[in-house]
Amino acid sequence: MARMAPIYIAPGDRLVTVFGGGNVALRKIRHFDGFRIRVVAREVLPEIESLANEVILCEITPETVRQQAAGSFIAMASTDSKQLNAMIRDTAMEMGILVNSAHGGGDVLIPSTIRRRDYSVCVSSEGKVPAFPPYVVDLIEPVLDESLDRMMELMVRIRPVVMESIAQQKDRAKVLYDILHDDSVWDALRSGDSESAYAIAEKKVKE
Repeated sequence: MARMAPIYIAPGDRLVTVFGGGNVALRKIRHFDGFRIRVVAREVLPEIESLANEVILCEITPETVRQQAAGSFIAMASTDSKQLNAMIRDTAMEMGILVNSAHGGGDVLIPSTIRRRDYSVCVSSEGKVPAFPPYVVDLIEPVLDESLDRMMELMVRIRPVVMESIAQQKDRAKVLYDILHDDSVWDALRSGDSESAYAIAEKKVKE
């Protein structure tokens, strides 16, 4: 079986329909921050009411799923019932809609995610062992210290200079690689001296 493809998707006006109104649904809604969120459930948590663009209070039946999932980019089977989630999943997939299910079997998985100011790191076991990604995240998170945020800020700042100053793509890539692997740049960033780090990087661009 082919491996799943990791991908980042811009929210735009894409509709995510979440079936369920409890804590599982709340976690999914928070993950899809920025998307247009429709929630369908018999009752919902107050936090969900404040986060969702639309809340539809009703029983979840196959007909409800067909009606409310229509036009969705992704449907989320996020109730606390394995049987109900299976029905939501199967109905939405029959409609050709991407589905994430809290009890598995869908074609969209939500990874464990570490978010920093300008970058993120995601970990997934591709549905094999749900307990494994959070464990990996706990191992990785302490390594992602403030110096990495500063390096990201430096790269965002220096990249336009590189693009303007260096004609060949392979030469640009080499300069950026050299900056990322320069111990003196990292020493400055770890000490909080971002301007000195930038000066070193700028010098490399002009060499």
